[in-house]
Amino acid sequence: MSASLRKFIITRILLTIPMVLILITLVFIIMRILPGDPIRSQLGPRVTEAQADVLRERLGLNRPLIVQYGDFLVEMITFDFGNALTQGERPIKDELAEKLPATIELSIPAVIFMAVLGVWSGAYAAKNRKKPVDYIFRLLSIAVYSIPIFVMGLLFQILFSVRLPVFPLAGRMDTVMLVSFDSPTNFYVIDAIITGNWPALGSALAHLALPAFTLGLALTGVFVRLTRVNMIEMLQSDFITAGRARGIPERRLVYKHALRNTFIPILTLIGLQFAALMAGAVLTETTFSWPGIGRYLVERIELRDYTAVQSTIGVFAMFVAGISLIMDILYAFIDPRIRY
Repeated sequence: MSASLRKFIITRILLTIPMVLILITLVFIIMRILPGDPIRSQLGPRVTEAQADVLRERLGLNRPLIVQYGDFLVEMITFDFGNALTQGERPIKDELAEKLPATIELSIPAVIFMAVLGVWSGAYAAKNRKKPVDYIFRLLSIAVYSIPIFVMGLLFQILFSVRLPVFPLAGRMDTVMLVSFDSPTNFYVIDAIITGNWPALGSALAHLALPAFTLGLALTGVFVRLTRVNMIEMLQSDFITAGRARGIPERRLVYKHALRNTFIPILTLIGLQFAALMAGAVLTETTFSWPGIGRYLVERIELRDYTAVQSTIGVFAMFVAGISLIMDILYAFIDPRIRY
């Protein structure tokens, strides 16, 4: 590793710290300025002031804001978020340890599908510029991106789960298998492979297919348009013209040389869209009853679970910042020009 690359990585890590700090600070401020009293919303309108004061003291909400902010920072750093107001006051970190792997397991195949289909479609459309197939891909990319995720999910459920019962309607695994299935990491696919439980693996993949396809397809249009624009510019460059003059096959020029040089901005978009997938997972998980962190957040908001909402949004913010850091470092490895 060169000195300049090492300096870039260290600098990006140091810059990520204040970014995470700003993100979780915004979470803290927003939760405090939202209208309404979270304590009375949780306990109901008939709660007495004495009862509200007891819960407020237990949560530390009666202390000065600067003290509450310090406690919140410690919670984010130590990942000890206390107990939820609902679910029998179960520790929030235990809830997140169950829900976050489900969201990651949903998002990874979705982003792979999104990138592969979007990049291939964009490159193929650029290769056939101003031909009917180009216009078809462009129209489809706009249409897919315009349809809300929950509408697309409902349509796919009606088509592939009700009309044509190919995929399960909701959940992560068949209920009968789930009773006896041991998943220490809460990544059902990985645990099924490790334990050699092939029926459970088939059930997990069948339940994963439709929500992952929906989530990935919803953002494919962005990759189609970005790849197409960059590929058209790259196919008009001098080195591609020289390759054509030397008799290099067009397919090799498009998918090997031009696409390789187009991949740098695409890689950046993959990182950004992965963060968008995590946000889109809220709607997808709700539509498909997928027990991930997005659905968990919606449930806690409905229950006015103040501590769980605050902690979950904070974890979301830290996760997005971590993804951004990883993508910047990968970007530096691919493109030597990216240095401070």
